[in-house]
Amino acid sequence: MSAQERTLLTTQRDCPGRLVPVGDAVTIPAHTFVTLTQALGGNYTVIYNGNMVRVDGTDADALGLTAQKLEFDAPTDGLVHEDQVWDALRTVFDPEVPVDLVNLGLIYSMDIDQDAGRVDIRMTLTAPGCGMGPVLVGDVKYRVAQVPNVREVAVELVFDPPWRRDMMSEEAQLETGMFY
Repeated sequence: MSAQERTLLTTQRDCPGRLVPVGDAVTIPAHTFVTLTQALGGNYTVIYNGNMVRVDGTDADALGLTAQKLEFDAPTDGLVHEDQVWDALRTVFDPEVPVDLVNLGLIYSMDIDQDAGRVDIRMTLTAPGCGMGPVLVGDVKYRVAQVPNVREVAVELVFDPPWRRDMMSEEAQLETGMFY
């Protein structure tokens, strides 16, 4: 599915989701028509009753879709590999914008404590009042925890420095039409 495609789906069962951008929980009833607007990183954004709703990949079956699984080759050295952590982070997408958090410039830093198997991440949001913040933080923790040898993930949500459009990768700026 490209960023411009939209697909009409019927929910197969009650489908939990989060209203975008406020983050409030909502349940889309079974046998309801929704419009799929984004299917990236294993999560979905649909239009339901005129509202954007983010549906977690674990509920893909409710949309009649197959859940995408995040898989990594297990390193033989027993270490957490930084490239795999970055790959995991690139699977977390903003529910409104078809760009992952890394290319949006929302990941400020990532540190690995190899002895503890701990990954510390500092990230921000495009807007401090974004209600999807806790959802995105949860996505980051869940996805990074899938990396081999990671035993703990800590995410610090910061707003200094504030996010700016020029923090986006050039590719993301082109994708969103925010290139200037």
